[in-house]
Amino acid sequence: MKKLFTGPVLLLVTVLFIVGLLAACSSDNDEVNGSTENNGNNEEDNNQNNDSNDGDAAVSGDGDISGELEIQYFVGGYGDSWWKEVISDFEDQYPDITITEHAGPNINDEMRSRWVSDDPPDVVYIDGAGSSETQMVEDGQLLDLTDWINDVKAENGSPLLDNLIVEPARYDGDIYSLPLVFDTWGTWYNETQFEAEGYEVPTDFDSYMSTMEAIQENEGIAPFATTGQHPYYFLRGALTPAFGAAGGDELLADIVTGAEGVWEREEVVATMEKVAQMQEAGYIYDGFGAYNHTQSQMNFLLGDHSFIPVGFWLPNEMANDVPDGFEFGFIPTPMQDAGEPFAIVPDLRPLAIAENASNPEAAKAFVEFVFTQEYATAFSEHTGAIMNLMGVDLSDNENVPSYLIEANAMINDPDQVQIYHRPHPMSADLETPIGDALISLMLGNMTVEEFTEAAEDATADYRGE
Repeated sequence: MKKLFTGPVLLLVTVLFIVGLLAACSSDNDEVNGSTENNGNNEEDNNQNNDSNDGDAAVSGDGDISGELEIQYFVGGYGDSWWKEVISDFEDQYPDITITEHAGPNINDEMRSRWVSDDPPDVVYIDGAGSSETQMVEDGQLLDLTDWINDVKAENGSPLLDNLIVEPARYDGDIYSLPLVFDTWGTWYNETQFEAEGYEVPTDFDSYMSTMEAIQENEGIAPFATTGQHPYYFLRGALTPAFGAAGGDELLADIVTGAEGVWEREEVVATMEKVAQMQEAGYIYDGFGAYNHTQSQMNFLLGDHSFIPVGFWLPNEMANDVPDGFEFGFIPTPMQDAGEPFAIVPDLRPLAIAENASNPEAAKAFVEFVFTQEYATAFSEHTGAIMNLMGVDLSDNENVPSYLIEANAMINDPDQVQIYHRPHPMSADLETPIGDALISLMLGNMTVEEFTEAAEDATADYRGE
């Protein structure tokens, strides 16, 4: 198969395809290596700063944006250089604003006490382990943006909502966040190895199993690995697109909302049987339970495994660890039946404002400031991924690799790729117990029938039954 993917910015091509369709008709990261300092402030200092600014006027009498603005953002595979640029420019635009950054790979855990004590930062980028948009909505932690966002205009004068590639998640019709990053999960492999050994790049589940069999026999390894410490990598990276392929948007909606009996449905059970087949054949590495996400990615790069489900941040996050000669290959996870197209489910990273924000007007100004063509272009240049904004022309951008055009042949073919959508992410209260049961199934400690029962129990608990 012709080389299609060698880096994380492939997603840009996917988005260009989606944008084209829209024009014709009118998108779990845990600990990472290194960290980002919070502008020299620790949590105690930040709490003191917050206390000292209580009572400051967020908006002065003439409507100018002023005061302190606290921003929390997770630093993972996308890095933090884009955030630094945007924050600096916002401070230049609003000189009466002082921004306090809370950032790093463990920031969700570090800031948890602030959220629990109803003293949150003003703006939060929801990404990484320990964060859940749906959970925050259910806990009443996010500001209802519905009325405000409907009046926000894009640079071209049209409603901003009309300029988003994928619209915001809605909870009973209300909007609590804006999807900032358009990403998708899929399965990665070493293009160099596959070409050298003549391995078939899978196009469906049957060929996926055949290729893993060939790798197991020739390499003497378990071809598939993921992180067991964070089960949502497999749940989002393999099962979510599989459910999309099996039952479309309706099934995805029932999965994430915990509909009664959803895990007992024929198409869902058939999908879980595929996972059991992978385990029974020995294709899933039996030590994956101890892997965190960076360890699973490192072992993948070292050739201990040949397939891994990750999002488009992978090459950027592991850039310093890629062996010589390794070339990233990517396909939508091939869990669909033969004859069916690949399935892609956009995985969005949202930006939100805290319900108890101390400076909500400045927070709104910052969110509006971010969603522009300038910063969407800058995001792609900094991260190799795409911001959730239509009309961003990257075709002549020297910082966007030309090999993206090669991927366009596949993404532009609806016979090969079908895009599905879910109404909102799964709540952590539901995703966690299902993920725990999933690990047991993948380790061979639970049958499909037992998994189904455990998943149904989890959905019942989630519904409060």
